[in-house]
Parts: sequence; C-alpha cells; structure tokens
Amino acid sequence: MEEEGSQGRGRKKGGMITMPFIFSNEVCDKLAVVGFNANMLSYLTGQLHMPLTKAANTLTNFGGTASLTPLIGAFVADAYAGRFWTVAVASIIYVVGMTLLTLSAVLPQLRPPPCTGDQVCQQASAGQLAALYTALLLGALGSGGIRPCVVAFGADQFDINDPKQSTKTWKYFNWYYFVMGVSILLAVTVLVYIQDNIGWGWGLGIPTILMFLSVITLIGGYQLYRMIDPAGSPFTRLLQVCVASFRKRRLALVTDSRLLYENEELDASISLDGRLVHTNHVKFLDKAAIIAPEDDVKSPNLWRLSTVHRVEELKTVIRMARYGHPASSSTPPTRSRALSRSSRPRPWTATSAATSRSLRPPCQSSQ
Repeated sequence: MEEEGSQGRGRKKGGMITMPFIFSNEVCDKLAVVGFNANMLSYLTGQLHMPLTKAANTLTNFGGTASLTPLIGAFVADAYAGRFWTVAVASIIYVVGMTLLTLSAVLPQLRPPPCTGDQVCQQASAGQLAALYTALLLGALGSGGIRPCVVAFGADQFDINDPKQSTKTWKYFNWYYFVMGVSILLAVTVLVYIQDNIGWGWGLGIPTILMFLSVITLIGGYQLYRMIDPAGSPFTRLLQVCVASFRKRRLALVTDSRLLYENEELDASISLDGRLVHTNHVKFLDKAAIIAPEDDVKSPNLWRLSTVHRVEELKTVIRMARYGHPASSSTPPTRSRALSRSSRPRPWTATSAATSRSLRPPCQSSQ
C-alpha cells in the first residue's frame, strides 16, 4: 500500500520527474561494479602482487558473495525497510567500501611497494589484504541492496491504475535499460583505459566520487518520491501456507471453494492489481484456507490460516517450477478470463516478489 501522505498536498508525487535521481544511482553503481570487475584481476596481480591462483580465488569469492547479497537486500526491502531506505543505506555502505578501495590504491601504506628491476615482488601484508577484503565485502553488501530494489523503486513512481501514468511505465523501462547499457559501455572502455594508462587512483576515485554524488542526489529527491509500504516478504507468505496446510493435513477438503477463507483487508497490500481466485491445482494446499473452529477469522494466525490469495501465490510458484522442468507438459492449464485492473504484466514487482507473481492464475478485481 502507498504510505500515508505520499500523495500529499498539491502536486502528485512520483512520475518521470523522479527518474534523474534514480538513474544517477544506477549509473554510478554500474560504473563502479563493472569498471572494477572488468579489470580486477589486473589490479590484484599488478598492484597487490597476488599470485594468479589467489587472485582468481578472491574474484570467485567476491563474485559469489555479490550474487548472494541481493537476496538479502530484496528480503529486507520487502519485509521491513522498504525500497527507498534499502537503496539509500546500501548506497552509503557502497560508498564506504569504494572509498576504502580507492585509498588502498592511493596510500602506500595500504599496498605493497612497486617492483623494481629483477627484484622479487613483495606480496601484500595481512593488514593490506584485510583492507582489500573489507572494501570488497562492503561493496558486495551495498550492491546487494541496490541491485534488486532500484529498478522496482523506479517503477513504484508510476501508478498502474492511473491511465495517464500506465503508459509512462514502459518509457521508464526503455530509458532504464538504455542508461544502464551506456554506463556499462563507459565502464569497460573509459574507466578501464584510465586505470591502465593514468592510474588506479583516478580509475577508482572517479566512480567513488560519482557514487557519493548519486547518494546525495537520491536522498535530495526524497520529497518527490512515491513511497510504497513494505508488504512483507513473499518467502514468508509461501512458508506460512506450507505450515498451515501441514498443520491441517487431517482435515477433509471442502467441496465448495466459497467456504475457503478470504480477507480483502488482510490481502490489500499484496493484491494491488487484483486478487487471485481459487484453482483446483495442488488441492492439498487448500487446507491452509479451511476455517477450523479454533481459528480467529478477524485476526488470524497466518501460520494456521491463510487466505485463498496467499494459497494461490504458492500454487503459482509450483506451476512455474513445473513449466521449467523438461518433462513437464507443453500444454498449459486452461485459464478463465483475467479480471485484474491492468492487462499488462508488472515486471517492476520487487525482485523477491517477482517470482511469485510473474505467472498468475486468473485474477479477480479487488473492490
């Protein structure tokens, strides 16, 4: 749901006016990440005098960590902090990591002395490696909060139920991927050239300064943004359905799906574009929505009682897994006509929630 006051007085918040603030953050992130990763092996072996195998292991560990942290960032954004604050805090962490990395390339105390003649190159000390690993870890943590949230936060600035803004969403995605592509091109050409021919101090300092300015720009546009309340992690909802259906495994299935539990107010924040209707797929999960005598329908314990909409979210994920399996049937299940508020998909749904919504069963417009 939209945060209270986000519509405010006077001008309606969100829209294309917020795009420069959001794009600046994404451009600087891509310049820093791609520009450094493209030439990182050269930096580790040439500047820190790491053996090739150790440098490769460092790259592998850093890449694996950077691939895992977006799951944490998406979970925090969806369940607790919201996308804006996740991006803002992650960007600050990223700047700290990039600053430390730049200092390690500039200050002689944080890197081994250069090789002279036929002298055996001195490898980085334990303290110098600690500074490097700390910078890389902070960079991975910061990137994990930016990557899954910035594109979704940008899409939040458009109300899909407003006919005037719904078409601008596609313009936003066009500009987003164009800007991202240009920033990657600049990173692997201009920044790499600076690193190799001018120096690593400038090669790392330029994206660090740009990232710092992007944080100021992002926070400076705070009054313009359309904020969306955290709706809870979809992973938690899926787990709640599994637990509730297991706890009611001994109950008999109902013959009339209208007897299953539905609560429009409870599902309001997770069904902005329509509620999912009941399907006969994986009927065992329907037991999670059966109302038992001990259930409190006004304030339900979601680990015992789930709504039809939440049950159908889990069924959607299961259908997606079945379609992706090579042995799955090539004929999709029949679908009735969708009644959602928008006929277009929502590719801007939060990264952690996109999986559960990208292949939905028929929708029923919420009232």
